[in-house]
Amino acid sequence: MSMFTTLEEAIEAAREEFLASQPGLDAGDALVSQFALQKYVMQDGDIMWQAEFFADEDEQGECLPIRSGEAAQAIFDGDFEEIELRQEWQSENTLHEWDEGEFQLDPPEDTEEGEAAAAEWDDDNSDSDRWA
Repeated sequence: MSMFTTLEEAIEAAREEFLASQPGLDAGDALVSQFALQKYVMQDGDIMWQAEFFADEDEQGECLPIRSGEAAQAIFDGDFEEIELRQEWQSENTLHEWDEGEFQLDPPEDTEEGEAAAAEWDDDNSDSDRWA
């Protein structure tokens, strides 16, 4: 799983990975059917992104599918506004790092450590994060 500090880097890496999985395919000829995205909040509070492109809408990966068809192709072609993707991200879908490499939607609050993590994460999906 490759995560990146910026959404743009994540999308570029997903584009490169998609092209690498399609030998002999030129970027201008590539047809994608689905774009998937995932936002992560790391233990240190850093925001990380992961993105994936798929040729078939039925394919599944590690990220949540958020665009299909022409909209997915537009993102692949670089015809998108990063700010719109950030604004449309549903905060309840953000994964939080609980332990090294282990992620979940919400921290467990049944322990003192979990309560402390929950307090820290309360602010991680504010509107200001969407504009970052």
